[in-house]
Amino acid sequence: MRLTTKGRYAVTAMLDLALHAGRGPISLADISKRQGISLSYLEQLFSRLRQSGLVSSVRGPGGGYRLARAGGEIYVAQIVDAVNESVDATSCGGNSDCAGGEQCLTHYLWCDLSDQIHSFLNGISLADLVARAEVQEVARRQELRDAPEQKVAVIGGLQ
Repeated sequence: MRLTTKGRYAVTAMLDLALHAGRGPISLADISKRQGISLSYLEQLFSRLRQSGLVSSVRGPGGGYRLARAGGEIYVAQIVDAVNESVDATSCGGNSDCAGGEQCLTHYLWCDLSDQIHSFLNGISLADLVARAEVQEVARRQELRDAPEQKVAVIGGLQ
């Protein structure tokens, strides 16, 4: 199974947005700094996420991005799909040309696995991830690292 950097970064950026949703619009520069993802790459990803209706943009001073709907209504599979990423366990990219231009013996096994992975990701919302203690701990650590002199803001409703 291969999920490229594009899909991983999109999910990471959306989770960052969900974690900081209570702060109003979040700038891509802030996400870039916290997550170590280049700003230009985030701009490309968020263009696709906005076109898919997962985020909305706010222009002007204090502008940025926010989730277009509640975190409980946005699923990881939707994010991966929005950036034209696929979760494909086949060696042929689903083209059925895995064995010298023909379908291999285990092609349907790997297709079924791909479907199962997509189904799994379709059952996990941003709210599910935000609620995880491990995610909260990583977010706190990032906040302390990036703003040690500032009071750490409330993340995800927890202090």
